[in-house]
Amino acid sequence: MKELILASGSPRRKELMEQVGLKFKVCVSRSNEITSRTKPDEVVKDLSYEKARAVYEDGHRDDIVIGADTIVYMGESILGKPKNEKQCRQMLEELSGRIHYVYTGVTILWTDNGTPHVLSFTEMTKVRLHKLTDSEIDEYIATGESMDKAGAYGIQGSFAKFIEGIEGDYNNVVGLPVARLYQELKKHGFIEMT
Repeated sequence: MKELILASGSPRRKELMEQVGLKFKVCVSRSNEITSRTKPDEVVKDLSYEKARAVYEDGHRDDIVIGADTIVYMGESILGKPKNEKQCRQMLEELSGRIHYVYTGVTILWTDNGTPHVLSFTEMTKVRLHKLTDSEIDEYIATGESMDKAGAYGIQGSFAKFIEGIEGDYNNVVGLPVARLYQELKKHGFIEMT
């Protein structure tokens, strides 16, 4: 049986896959995470493919490699991971009291009878935030939760108190639409059914 490989160092993606009982190994991708795409669904699909491809070609052609990428999209802006506290503040101020969309692209790469196969999909979740005060933004940034997350927040952490509502898959906002991933893996026979 081929091994499932998660091409991501995200502890949240790892937890989500463990939560649904998937058996897998983690192999962090060394891709450049650069794309020429501009539409949010194409950006995450492209970057998820690059992450999966880097691991697939680095000694995992006989495995099932899963890459994922998440962004926050609002207006015409794509918000990735902030580089510093100033960017955290800018992002949180921009998102405050407004609606935005979280996109996650997932790519699965595998080889069957010597032929490489690619399956990519995108999930989108609509998120509404309450208005944040300056002091709430300061306090949240001080928690350190902002730094490694698209849009400078994690819905699963203390930021939950600012979420007015969502439409779509909650786990997609965390960083991996794990139900859709599970169903795709099952459909392609990559999960042993008991």
